[in-house]
Amino acid sequence: MLWQRNIRQKLEAALESSPAILLIGGRQTGKSTLVKDIGQQKGFSYVTFDDLSFLSAAKEDPHGFIHNLKKPVILDEVQRVPELFTAIKKEIDEHRAPGRYILTGSANPMLLPNISDYLVGRLALFELFPLSQGELSSVKERFIDAVFTDEVSSFLAQPLSKTELFQKIMMGGYPLVQNLNLEARYHWFDSYTTMLLYREIQEITRVTELVEFPRILRILATRVGNLLNGADLARTTNMATTTLHRYLALLEILFMITLQPPWSGNLGKRLIKAPKIYLTDTGLLSYLLAATEEKMVAHTIPMGGMLENFVVSELCKQATWSQMRVTMFHFRTSSGVEVDIILENEVGDIVALEVKASATVTAQDFKGLKYLQEEMKEKFIKGIVIYTGSHTIPFGDRLWAMPITSLWSVA
Repeated sequence: MLWQRNIRQKLEAALESSPAILLIGGRQTGKSTLVKDIGQQKGFSYVTFDDLSFLSAAKEDPHGFIHNLKKPVILDEVQRVPELFTAIKKEIDEHRAPGRYILTGSANPMLLPNISDYLVGRLALFELFPLSQGELSSVKERFIDAVFTDEVSSFLAQPLSKTELFQKIMMGGYPLVQNLNLEARYHWFDSYTTMLLYREIQEITRVTELVEFPRILRILATRVGNLLNGADLARTTNMATTTLHRYLALLEILFMITLQPPWSGNLGKRLIKAPKIYLTDTGLLSYLLAATEEKMVAHTIPMGGMLENFVVSELCKQATWSQMRVTMFHFRTSSGVEVDIILENEVGDIVALEVKASATVTAQDFKGLKYLQEEMKEKFIKGIVIYTGSHTIPFGDRLWAMPITSLWSVA
């Protein structure tokens, strides 16, 4: 099935002005399907470095390989041949015409040493996440744009039962799992994580203690939505802090985890500076926690963290196509005031969000939001408590409670 991908319009627009675009994202998020469909309509040839013949030829003579390719061309899984980046740089510098290359990568080259330098100023970079809730129903969500500009009272949200919400969280967004039952889905994730850990990691690093990665992933799954405490995690995993951080960096490079940095806003307060940790996909998170609907109903797994991870994941996806350019943070002071998510635009305006697993909201849930509102004054656009209820409710000046379905109902 060819899913509607909401980032597509931005990719096609970038091809009109940039010599190359690079679409990065985890394995099985749909990168190849998307770029091949775009390329077919625009006359691109196609090369994948999952093909060992192409891989060998490119490694043997990178400059000759690039020189002899029919342009425009798609180079799929280009991170497998890092030697190509110098050749691509040279060719782009000699021919600045737009729309010559579409590159894809399942490892983030901007986090790999020596590679990112070749890319700066020569291509447009985009990230493809697993399917969003809107993409699953052919809707282009605009929640991020709307909360910065529109009146919340006009938002419409679809009713959603807890069972339906749990199913969305456990399904996640990988295209290939969408029609699988729980057992088949978890078998798919088992194969997926094994392939990543024992193939992808070996291609980008000399790490040999691969047996540790599944255990680290499962421990991280129990801590989503929490601050990353390297020392405590090192003790739990019984490994050196330097080794642990190297492993975490690899998981981030492969788009398995995401770290949400702290936000300060130049408040001059004593702030907690550690990032918060999330998994890229809640389907993967559910697999690692062995989650079932019965366990979620019984709250035997960290429902609050899972729901927060779900919201963060949806916002990360929408940020790749929203007109409003935003950066996502969390906020926490040493005195215990915290806000789950800060969306900050390019001029420093913020929308702050708290995520609650409850179907009811009280004034106490707005404590952190009110703190930021007092500190930020007119730069504070809105404060929103995302909850599992079904009504949009005003809680004061620029403060709202909104159903979680608002994230994908605003189109």
